[in-house]
Amino acid sequence: MKRRWMVVLLAAALTGAAAQATAEQAPMGVSLERPWARASIGTSRPAAAYLTIVNRGLEPARLVDITTPLAGRAEVHLTVKTDNVMRMEQVERLDVPPGGRVVFEPGGLHIMLLDLRQPLTKGGTLPLTLRFSGGGSIDASVPVFGPGARGPDR
Repeated sequence: MKRRWMVVLLAAALTGAAAQATAEQAPMGVSLERPWARASIGTSRPAAAYLTIVNRGLEPARLVDITTPLAGRAEVHLTVKTDNVMRMEQVERLDVPPGGRVVFEPGGLHIMLLDLRQPLTKGGTLPLTLRFSGGGSIDASVPVFGPGARGPDR
């Protein structure tokens, strides 16, 4: 049974900017930082992408959809530990509060890429579109690192 998760992470120190949409597309004050993905093991297994969504606006920003031409589905998942068993649950609703940020990282929130149409290869890029309530979207070109990468700096 899927649990519904509302994830709200509040302000922290800002770190380097990357992959940002044009002002006409992005919701007011919303941007992405440090997007990256891990190379996939072929197409039969899911892949994962990570980033930080920053909301410098005055209104909450609700992420409503993520798409990529490289996968049949892209979903927000959260890694949870229950009775000493790690598993992933789909996040049904993700809000970024005004002045806040939501961090996607290994072992926590991540974008799960399912039904891959082609493998993600080290040195390549993953095109992602994040859509927010109210019609705004952000297009990102996400760099792909090796399968064991822990982040863009590691």
